[in-house]
Amino acid sequence: MEGRLLRAALRVPGLLLCLVCAVARVGAEQEVENLSGLSSSPEKDIFVVRENGTTCLMAEFAAKLIVPYQVSASNFVDLITEEAGIPLSRGAEMKGKCGPTESELQISWLDKTYTLKLYFLKEGHNTSKGQEAFWKMNKILFVYDTSEPTYFKDAVNPGKHTASSHHLSALVTPAGKSYECQAQQTISLTTSDHQRTVILLLSEVRIQPFDISADFVFSEEHKCPVDEREQLEETLPLILGLILGLMIVITLCVYHIHHKLTANQVQIPRDRSQYKHMG
Repeated sequence: MEGRLLRAALRVPGLLLCLVCAVARVGAEQEVENLSGLSSSPEKDIFVVRENGTTCLMAEFAAKLIVPYQVSASNFVDLITEEAGIPLSRGAEMKGKCGPTESELQISWLDKTYTLKLYFLKEGHNTSKGQEAFWKMNKILFVYDTSEPTYFKDAVNPGKHTASSHHLSALVTPAGKSYECQAQQTISLTTSDHQRTVILLLSEVRIQPFDISADFVFSEEHKCPVDEREQLEETLPLILGLILGLMIVITLCVYHIHHKLTANQVQIPRDRSQYKHMG
């Protein structure tokens, strides 16, 4: 059967071209995997996008969205604002897209009631050392439905809403490295009607959307400034303690040597009457 199909394709150039195109499309297909079950933290999710059998995007993080919405006051006339805390659920559906300069991660949960899209951009800039490449998160989009009762209680005018970032430049990282930040980060998103601000809370973050050199393995990490400052604050007392301890040891050694040298010297009596007893 395969032989007949190949012979037919050779006789019909158009059919051969279609077969080649189909093979190329299959070869370029991307696989997406939610590996959150492998995380030791119940709040952290792990997502992997693979292209042609090789990892092209990896992301680990814990996420929660704080969404304001309106409910009726007790007098049923006024409106008051409540806040829904929506965590990213484990087992969420995901899609991904990799490219040389643009990548994307899309996560949906609770039957696609909530969808979080993260966009990444790789570019370069001129420095004193020449052209340097880096990547960043340049856009976030969050779609949610206030008619969903799990997190939205008695919302007024329930329905679907969209919140997005404006002129975002977050997680800036040198090309070829992964971004790591254990501290919580806050990113503000604005709803499409510009009336509300949705807060995205990210923590325990490890992301690399480009230039992954080994399958399922992050490249060298680039730590966020908050983590570097906290690490310095943790190690500084230890360094100062070691320096102080070293100074004490040196002082004791000098004192011991001085005491030993003075003990071996001949003691000359200060009272001249005692000279006759010497010799």
